[in-house]
Amino acid sequence: MKTKLKVERAALSMTQDELVQKVSVSRQTIIAIEAGRWVPLAVLAIKIARVFNKAVETLFILEEGD
Repeated sequence: MKTKLKVERAALSMTQDELVQKVSVSRQTIIAIEAGRWVPLAVLAIKIARVFNKAVETLFILEEGD
């Protein structure tokens, strides 16, 4: 799964720490999601999408084979 989280966060000049506070997860979780090492559960993906006022599918792209 690919993610546009880092791009969207940068577009708003939002730090990882600010996103951490908004969605109540650890910074390590955000780092892992942005690096593509971890796929968030549905609830977290929805929370993140709401922060950016985007559809989940805009931030997280399912690739063939996923």
